[in-house]
Amino acid sequence: MSPPRAVVIGAGIGGLTAALALHRRGWRVTVLERAAGLAPVGAALTLAPNAQRALAALSLDEEVSRLAAWDGDGLLRDPRGRPLARTTSASVVTRFGGPLVVLRRSDLVDLVVDRLPEGTVRTGEAAFLADAGAPGRPAKVSTTGEVYEADLVVCADGVNSASRRVLFPHHPGPAYGGWTVWRILAPTPQRFVPHETWGGGQVWGSLVRDPESVFIYACAVTERGGRSPDGEKAELRRRFGHWHHPVPALLDSIGEEDVLRHDVFHMAQPLERYQRGRSVLLGDAAHAMVPTLGQGANMAIEDSVVLAHHAAPDADVPAALARYDQERRPRTTALIRRAERASRIMALRSPAALALRDGAIRAMAKVVPGLLLRGFDGVADWQPPVTPPGSRPRDTHATG
Repeated sequence: MSPPRAVVIGAGIGGLTAALALHRRGWRVTVLERAAGLAPVGAALTLAPNAQRALAALSLDEEVSRLAAWDGDGLLRDPRGRPLARTTSASVVTRFGGPLVVLRRSDLVDLVVDRLPEGTVRTGEAAFLADAGAPGRPAKVSTTGEVYEADLVVCADGVNSASRRVLFPHHPGPAYGGWTVWRILAPTPQRFVPHETWGGGQVWGSLVRDPESVFIYACAVTERGGRSPDGEKAELRRRFGHWHHPVPALLDSIGEEDVLRHDVFHMAQPLERYQRGRSVLLGDAAHAMVPTLGQGANMAIEDSVVLAHHAAPDADVPAALARYDQERRPRTTALIRRAERASRIMALRSPAALALRDGAIRAMAKVVPGLLLRGFDGVADWQPPVTPPGSRPRDTHATG
């Protein structure tokens, strides 16, 4: 008897890790990606201990450790470079059981695709959910030239998910989060210390990617759809060029082509559920959030492991998806709200509010050790579900 079929719409981090998790569970998986290739959006990503444990459940922990960089000791600063609070890698490990690491997105994509059977991922195929399926009826996914019937459809088609609109046509969808984010990989400057800097409605973060490069994320409260007429590097210079070292040096070291800019959208109105019939939403399609906690990709990776845990090949699929929904929706909805609250604090702009905010952080950091880390309690300490008794992962290096 052939294994049941799962179709994944979207080959981002969430879609690919879901494909691998289901493949290891015994499903026959097809991933459909509308883009012509697997060029990940974003230069790099931070993996907190929760996501690292999820990847360990997929037997990717050794490769991730080999390719990723620890961010080292960190510092929260104001734009003049004055410390607000400090964090050490040792304290992160002690509190959450592992470090925060930085990994190039393309490296993670390559790791996952290498573990999937040849031909699993089909690029250049725009896929649309045609039928969500039901207990006695398969789901259907259509492309330009083919209709796929599936026992399970994973809709991982991102924040602007067309699948979500099919499943929940009356939901308003994601709202603009009020922020634009720029992502960059730059050469590592001298005397570099990983840091995040909070200004008035602006944030700059620089993390070690490897000995030669730094992963930069910059955020600003802006109107939706804004673009600089003389380029994004010039825009970053105007906003951050007068900030403390090494921000100006980092800006000097990059070219216009190195800068990625995206507006931020989030699920201001959470979905009432993530599944219908034999179809399920995963990652940003279900629970897009502002990036203030750095947990967007981490949550998608968690989703993948939990989905495969519940969706055994011989399971009642709609019932399994309901259990996934019951487990993931409360956690991710809480994270959307938590990220929103952090966003409001970062968005303060009046001099009086900034003085009060920064003074409170400095004072509390002296009184409460590990102040910054406490914001990740209940997030970075997450543990993946245990594989049910009698269920064994498949050989992930199998092909064909």
